[in-house]
Amino acid sequence: MMRVGTVLALLVSLAGGAATSQAPELAQQYRQRLHGALEELAQVVARFEEDAARHEMRREEALAAYSDAEEPFLRDRGLSMRRVIERFEHLEQQAVRLAEWPLSLRPLAVFVNPDGDVLKGAVEDFEPAVPLTAHGMIWTVSGLLAGFGLYKTLAFPFRRRRAARVAER
Repeated sequence: MMRVGTVLALLVSLAGGAATSQAPELAQQYRQRLHGALEELAQVVARFEEDAARHEMRREEALAAYSDAEEPFLRDRGLSMRRVIERFEHLEQQAVRLAEWPLSLRPLAVFVNPDGDVLKGAVEDFEPAVPLTAHGMIWTVSGLLAGFGLYKTLAFPFRRRRAARVAER
């Protein structure tokens, strides 16, 4: 018959493996949402730059024209457009970072300065998947080992007490 400690160690290890096995899938779903947001913002920025070019202005000149406007609405629109451009550039940087990192490290790359809206959407719509890739297995095994290590760490004080009781008998 299996001891309670062995069963608990197995359960904690399996829970750790199951949890970390989903990291590559979360990264993939984040990456898909990131590229969708990037494509949409690219169109908005391109249209803004086309409009500016039609009036013989560059992006910064057009933004400055908004900032210098007397009308508060136009100044606000300039601020909004500046935020859109900044977010677009941030998403571009993250897409490059995700593409450059090895597949097995992409889950970590997601959390290096992520876009909050994209991450929130990916987490809310997350659907677990069975990891059938090499990097999925790396994360699964890492979680199994981390779970086992967690169990051993938490169980350590109790082992010492039990060993002391057995020695007293």
